[in-house]
Amino acid sequence: MRQFGSGMRLAIAAWLAALLALPVQAQEAQLSIMTGAPTGTYIQIGRDLSGLMGQCGKSVEVVESAGSLENFLAVRQRPNTQFGIVQNDVLEYMQTFAGNDPAIARAITGVRIAFPLYDEEVHILARRDIATLDDLAGKRVAIGTENSGTYLTASLILSLSGTEPAEKLLLAPADALPQLKAGQIDAFFYVAGAPASLYAEGDIDGERFHLLPIQDPTLQAVYTPASLPAGTYAFQPDAVELVAVKAVLMTYEYDPSHNAYHRSSCQGVSDMASLILTRIDSLRTEGHPKWQSVDLTDIPPGWQIGACVNRGISPDYQADCAAPTPQAMPDSEANAAYRRNICAVIGC
Repeated sequence: MRQFGSGMRLAIAAWLAALLALPVQAQEAQLSIMTGAPTGTYIQIGRDLSGLMGQCGKSVEVVESAGSLENFLAVRQRPNTQFGIVQNDVLEYMQTFAGNDPAIARAITGVRIAFPLYDEEVHILARRDIATLDDLAGKRVAIGTENSGTYLTASLILSLSGTEPAEKLLLAPADALPQLKAGQIDAFFYVAGAPASLYAEGDIDGERFHLLPIQDPTLQAVYTPASLPAGTYAFQPDAVELVAVKAVLMTYEYDPSHNAYHRSSCQGVSDMASLILTRIDSLRTEGHPKWQSVDLTDIPPGWQIGACVNRGISPDYQADCAAPTPQAMPDSEANAAYRRNICAVIGC
């Protein structure tokens, strides 16, 4: 079992309790998926899934968020939120403390796996003179915002490796990059599936900055060893050895007999599951490159697949799928008068 800091546990438990106090609505459901920041991989995966459902005439809102922790709780409590993308170490955190913490036990009640997705690489962009993870000791390091999976992963990695920065700043990666360029911080963490657009489009000077290798044996035992191929990013000419964490699509255990909201949400989850399974090849060829490494059988231990998901992937299930119909534009008064006059003369 991993070791989690008591301070981080108390902070997250308090945040969970506040979110779980929010009311749940029971009206007919709209569909949405919680993703991440505009520059991250989650939001691109969410857009791929929204586009998939759009081919069947269904609207799925792609919601920006702080990341995994917020997404997990949103699936549990936020109205009209049937899906959220979450890091596997967040799931492990929830499982570890559910037996002893009532707030966390309540948080995971009813939350289910929809599909395992892909491995997310732990990026640590740092000044060139910082060569290893150990060199972050005494430095100014951004570790993500408190509601994010990056925050949890960065905190765990620093704790497990025994690395103690002088400052751990709560900054989102998109805010940390300009501060790194300006010399206000020395490095920042970002957990994202490569290639992450923040690095691909961030105009990063490879003479000044690089991605730190993560080769600590403890971390490689806890996380999945991974490698970024040379040239994944323009500033990264050589391969980089690091670690990764699995991203998972989460949902909720809706009961169609409960009310109209549960009924329509379960229908949406089943339809999404059916489309992911039957159109995975199109996601791999037309979606984000990370779809190419998705293994739909790699279920995180200790978590259950949702019943509405299993309903959707049943061989006899037919998704409620109709091609979107174009909306007719109403005629303006001027156009209507034109048509009446033309028809009066030539007949229509």
